[in-house]
Amino acid sequence: MSKIAWRKASRSNDTGGACVELADLGASVGVRDSRAPEAGHLTIDREILRVLVGRLKAD
Repeated sequence: MSKIAWRKASRSNDTGGACVELADLGASVGVRDSRAPEAGHLTIDREILRVLVGRLKAD
């Protein structure tokens, strides 16, 4: 497998804010804590992530 390219969320910052990174894994998306990348990542179906983000934005 080729090296995974992680993108830091635009709302993440270096002063203690939320630190989330996403990676395109083809049919799914990887989600990890940028402060602890060695801890691994969650693999989430794209549609489920879309629904989750939509609900978070609505609240």
